Amino acid sequence: MLNTLTIVASFTAKPGQEKRLRDELDAMIAPSLAEEGCIGYQPFADPSRADRMVIVEEWVSSAALDHHFSLPHFKHVAQVLDEVLAEPFTLRRLTDVPA
Repeated sequence: MLNTLTIVASFTAKPGQEKRLRDELDAMIAPSLAEEGCIGYQPFADPSRADRMVIVEEWVSSAALDHHFSLPHFKHVAQVLDEVLAEPFTLRRLTDVPA
C-alpha cells in the first residue's frame, strides 16, 4: 500500500476578502494537479462561514509537497494569502494508518 501524505490547510479571510481568497485557491487547482506527485487538490468552502475555506491535498511524498512549495504558483498564492488572511493558515499533515 502506498503511504501518501494528506494535507488539510485551513484559511480564514479578512472581511471583504472572501471572494479573493476563493478565487486564488481555485486558481491553484489546475497547476497543482499538473505537478508530478500530486494525487488530489480540492478546495472546500464552509457553507456557514463565507470567510473560511479548507484545501484537502494528497501527495505521493513529503518531497513532492516540498517541491510544490517551491513553485511559482505556490509562491504567488502565499504572497496573496499574506494580504487576505485574517490569521495565519493552519496546515495539518496526515499519513495513512498502518493496517
